[in-house]
Amino acid sequence: MPSSRGKKYYSLDRNITQGRERAGGDNFFLAKKALGQNWLRSNKALRAIIKAAELTPQDAVLEIGPGAGFLTAALLQNAGRVIAVEKDTRLIAYLQEKFAPDIASGKLELICGDILKFEAKKAGYKLVSNIPYYLTGAILKKFLTAENQPQMMVLMLQKEVAERIVARDEKESILSISIKAFGEPEYVEKVPAGAFSPPPKVDSAILRLKNISRERLKNIDEVAFFTLLKKGFGQKRKMLKNALGKQSVPLLTKCKISLTARAEELSLDDWRCLTRNKSWFK
Repeated sequence: MPSSRGKKYYSLDRNITQGRERAGGDNFFLAKKALGQNWLRSNKALRAIIKAAELTPQDAVLEIGPGAGFLTAALLQNAGRVIAVEKDTRLIAYLQEKFAPDIASGKLELICGDILKFEAKKAGYKLVSNIPYYLTGAILKKFLTAENQPQMMVLMLQKEVAERIVARDEKESILSISIKAFGEPEYVEKVPAGAFSPPPKVDSAILRLKNISRERLKNIDEVAFFTLLKKGFGQKRKMLKNALGKQSVPLLTKCKISLTARAEELSLDDWRCLTRNKSWFK
């Protein structure tokens, strides 16, 4: 049996002191760094997530990585149905016992598996989760481009990533424009590292993404749009006319974009205008 010496075990019971060490015992698990496990323990942050999600008894919610079920319990109290996908097999039996009545009634569907292999059967659900931060990009791409998109996402992200998505410094990035092509991002609030067990090395933030759809890219070639984004932001310190090539000058003028502009200064509408005449770039 592997030694537990020097390892921290974190309680799955939120009433037990956060971060308390214990080598074994029921409901105590070694947090897996490889799975990005940082369990939320803050009631303040929990309330902010639930408020941001605007849940109703008619809502179906997808939760990624329920962990100890702290957020899951609140989702079950406020939504009509919850699907929770957990990759850590150690936690499944605990969750099955904790939420046995909800599973029996069909209000909770607990799935043991990889979220990146999960496919939603219907669109219009809400994705509400404290996600593993190392999967942020993959999760955003998967669900924003999915055939069955969620109508809204409320996610716990690294604070720096959330700030980049909403362009708090008023400088757009390939990440922020890619997200805005599918929805409307809002920075809800900062969540300090101490709100988690074990605490991550960075602060976090709650991000809400509303009105998710493909309407913003309607009649626009998505492949061409993202190809252009990558080309423009690939040399973001250059003026866009230099990053895209001299053949871009007439179209920049047509789209009323300054010839001295850099990629970070362009809005989603600017990129859409440039993409509508994609024949000028390769």
